[in-house]
Amino acid sequence: MAIRVTVWNEYLHEVQFPEIAEVYPKGIHGCIADFLKEAGMEVKTATLKEPEHGLTQEVLDNTDVLIWWGHMAHDQVQDEIVDRVHQRIQDGMGLIVLHSGHASKIFRKVCGTNSGYLKWREDGEKEILWVIDPSHPIVEGLDEKIIIPHEEMYGERFNIPQPDELVFISWFEGGEVFRSGCCYHRGKGKVFYFRPGHEVFPIYHQPEIQKVITNAVKWAAPINFPNVTYGNPPPIMEVKSHVEGITGNPGLHEPKTV
Repeated sequence: MAIRVTVWNEYLHEVQFPEIAEVYPKGIHGCIADFLKEAGMEVKTATLKEPEHGLTQEVLDNTDVLIWWGHMAHDQVQDEIVDRVHQRIQDGMGLIVLHSGHASKIFRKVCGTNSGYLKWREDGEKEILWVIDPSHPIVEGLDEKIIIPHEEMYGERFNIPQPDELVFISWFEGGEVFRSGCCYHRGKGKVFYFRPGHEVFPIYHQPEIQKVITNAVKWAAPINFPNVTYGNPPPIMEVKSHVEGITGNPGLHEPKTV
């Protein structure tokens, strides 16, 4: 069965700025959707101005991996929708956050920090994106580095929790470095933050970047978890107390009315 992907984009820059529409005539979401469809995935798109931002419960329930690109309207995303997305991640949906989505409500909620804090500079600098975990599935089929001719600089310190897996770091022409490929596990869901993608430059037309995102979708797709028991289960084997006179009190940890 094909992986079901929803590509979410504010779709504001492409509408408001002709020079960006020239780079992405179908919108950033349309560009990403096209190359994922070519990779054999089942893809739909959603944008900020749609009812419920296009992320209804039905849409999310039928999404294996959600891709998120946002920049100028993070505060316009309804908290109710953020909570809905977050719950689906907990339940197993993958999330890929791109570029300036680092400051989105959903990524901040996933991180538990103000992930919007970092250094930035829009000078169109050269970026070298270095692979630091060659064994990771997200870098399958790639060289040891990706060179991006012109990109917005993001620099450390990036206010995120320590990644569970760090896949890429970036070096910029101005001297800064940045953790550009960060993996997290949240509940049953996998989360990948991937830094490249400033809207002014044709980053998502670059074949190596498309390869990273395609690989990331495959990595983030839900997996079959074993059944897990929570709460107060009976013992698997017979339990014999080794302390004379000690017995359990089933109601000991129940809340009491004071």
